[in-house]
Parts: sequence; structure tokens; C-alpha cells
Amino acid sequence: MLKHLAGLDAFLAATRAAGTTVYPAPEHYFNALNAVPPSEVKVVILGQDPYHSAGLANGFAFAVPEYVKPPPSLRNILTEVQRDLGPREVPLPDHDLMPWVKQGVLLLNAVLSVSKGVAGSHHNRGWEIFTDAVIAHLGARAEPTVFMFWGKAAQRKASFVQRDHHLILTAPHPSPLSVYRGFAGCGHFSQCNRFLMDQAQRPIDW
Repeated sequence: MLKHLAGLDAFLAATRAAGTTVYPAPEHYFNALNAVPPSEVKVVILGQDPYHSAGLANGFAFAVPEYVKPPPSLRNILTEVQRDLGPREVPLPDHDLMPWVKQGVLLLNAVLSVSKGVAGSHHNRGWEIFTDAVIAHLGARAEPTVFMFWGKAAQRKASFVQRDHHLILTAPHPSPLSVYRGFAGCGHFSQCNRFLMDQAQRPIDW
């Protein structure tokens, strides 16, 4: 793994040296992992790569900085929360999704950086090796955990999870291109909470 990570570091340095803007800023690459210690992870939501437009990527999959207008993928996620769980007495979380994170939801992308304006530009540069290891570590824990894999890049990591005591949920990516191919109506949020309650764990207040 160290060889792959060294290659990734060299790629990122060369990309920035060439004048290409990379999102998010380097100090935010590991925000999701720093925010939820492995022992506290109850749910993993795995996306593909960060937003590639200015002002959006913040180191948490699908989330954006507080008070930023939600991009289409996040809007589709919040729409599915409402459809799945019904009318809410409290408002949906801020667009930074910190209320979810504070309850043990790890918002991780398969790839943790992207070049400005070019989706998928940092695939196969080493990030996948790192996030494979993260998912494998979480998937080997004894604590029952919910894994939501959204999109093909995320679903490839399902094989790293031991299926005997975890819940694995898969769906197309919530982007406008695929939301109606199976993400809308997937019911992942209610399925997650039923599983957690069956395991005597507190459900997530989505």
C-alpha cells in the first residue's frame, strides 16, 4: 500500500504544480475519517468522488458546506429521506450533514480528490487502495454496521465486507443521470434503521 500511496502523493503534487485546482483542499481529504472514529461508525455511506465545482467539496461524501445550495445528488438524497421516512416534525439536516456524522455516519468517497471540472479524474491513482483498506477494516469488525454503496465505484467495495452480521445496501448513484434507475425508492434509510434497532442500537435521526 505504501508504494501506491507514494504514487498518489506524487500525482497530486504534480497535478497542483501544473496549475490544476484540486478539490477539496489537501487539509480536508480525510475529514470524514477524522470526524468519526472507527469504533463509533454505525453506518457507512460510500460515494464515488468529490464534487468537482468550486466551493462544494469538503471532505465528506455528498455533503457541502453549511448554507451552500445543495447540488443535485444531495438534493436527491434528501428527497429520498423524505419519501422513505415520511413527513418530518423537524427540518432536514443542514447541507453539511453534520447531524448524521455526529450519530456515527461515515460519509466516505471511494476517491478522495478530483481535479476542477473533471469528474473521475483521480480514479485509479491510489485512493482506491486506501479506501479498500478502510472498508475492509470496518467490514471485519464484530459490531454490526450498515454499508450503503451508491454507484458502481462504491459497489465494487462490497466484497470487502463480511456479510454474516453486517447489512449491505446497494443502489445506483443519486446523481440526476441515475437517480431514477433505482436510487429513488431504494428505501435505504428505513432499512438501515430497522437493522440498527434489530441489533439493539439507536436508529439514525435522518
